Amino acid sequence: MEAVVNSFFLVALSEMGDKTQILAFILASRFKKPWPVFWGILVATVANHLLASWAGDRISLLIPPLYLKIGLAVTFFAFAIWVLIPDKQDDNEKPYRYGPFLTTVVVFFLAEMGDKTQLATVALAARYQDIVAVTMGSTLGMMLSNGLAVFFGDKIAAKINMTWMHRIAALLFVAFGIWALVALPG
Repeated sequence: MEAVVNSFFLVALSEMGDKTQILAFILASRFKKPWPVFWGILVATVANHLLASWAGDRISLLIPPLYLKIGLAVTFFAFAIWVLIPDKQDDNEKPYRYGPFLTTVVVFFLAEMGDKTQLATVALAARYQDIVAVTMGSTLGMMLSNGLAVFFGDKIAAKINMTWMHRIAALLFVAFGIWALVALPG
């Protein structure tokens, strides 16, 4: 349960103001069909984060504990810095010809490749060595953040201070980095 909860909070906060959250808002605004966009995000996120969790789990089996401990700590500290750098929106206008669901699955899956939440999922899976729990937690965190963008984006954008959300996420990443150094064997 710890893996689910920690993955949820870390990813949910990291996703606030992220390019994929902005993408979720854009897709919902463009298609005016929030449910197909929401389900497309879910399918893309499960596929992407399951792949990331599997990779993290495999990495944890290949790397000696001391190096894994140091690598995880450095990774979490790097994410703390990365989350403080705001994403820039790509405004390339491209036609969407495959409808809201399929377009969202493909675009969202590709946008999440190499994104900080995907890489955080890799690190969390390496830490917890529980593919299902990390995938579940990170997916739930993504769905909370992106669900807010899909269904309420225009209403809450003006009410949430993204700078503070990014700072809180950065603090969580620092806490995970310190915890990796102190608590993990190696």
